[in-house]
Amino acid sequence: MSRGTSKTGLVGEARSVAEASTTAEAIRVRIERLDWEDVARRLDEQGFATIPRLLEDAECIGLERLYSDDKRFRSRVDMARFRFGEGEYKYFSYPLPEVVEALRREAYPRLASIANAWAGRLETEQKYPGDLEGFLKTCHKHGQHKPTPLLLYYEPGGYNCMHQDLYGEIAFPLQMTCVLNQEGEDFAGGELLLVEQRPRAQSRGTAIRLHRGEAVIFPNRYRPVASARGYYRVNIRHGVSTVTSGKRYSLGIIFHDAK
Repeated sequence: MSRGTSKTGLVGEARSVAEASTTAEAIRVRIERLDWEDVARRLDEQGFATIPRLLEDAECIGLERLYSDDKRFRSRVDMARFRFGEGEYKYFSYPLPEVVEALRREAYPRLASIANAWAGRLETEQKYPGDLEGFLKTCHKHGQHKPTPLLLYYEPGGYNCMHQDLYGEIAFPLQMTCVLNQEGEDFAGGELLLVEQRPRAQSRGTAIRLHRGEAVIFPNRYRPVASARGYYRVNIRHGVSTVTSGKRYSLGIIFHDAK
């Protein structure tokens, strides 16, 4: 045993590693068991896909409690200061919490397959690597090194204006949000809002309610929509409606890094 390292410390470290490994494996299994053909179909047909119970209650509570630990984050944003809305959010630092890292790493390959299919329909030259590590290398080559997964927090009156999460030249076209506490018990209001800006037509809005541990996958910027003459691009923005009571916490999984 090295000087200054106690047996208790080694046991605690070993337990932390074992717990992290168990968490990562559990996330991997949950992602693997999802019906990804159905997810792709729903993204094509309605522009989003909800995922029931992607996170367990204990995982949600653990992430919610992290919000007060500033050492885990690289920056905090006061939405009102920048006229983004009312509320705040914090971007995680690397290394990411194991739950967040596992979600990002395991979901990416399935979503990359969908993203590549979309790129083909829109006849772009964009090609997304099959694993997250390969995609992040592309981000880093373009000067995008900062992690983008984040926790968001709203009190009564809080909301998020319609926006797109773009942080540089490289952007992955899909992202994921998980709500960490219970709508109807811990907070009211706060639906996820999606607005499609269709060419030569009025915009279409959708409000999505999520319970604790549920997730929704949706476009980061645009999606292909079929027409009689092929596919055309529909621009999409997202936000959060006003929280009318309680406190709302959510996790955002964005796959590209930021400058």
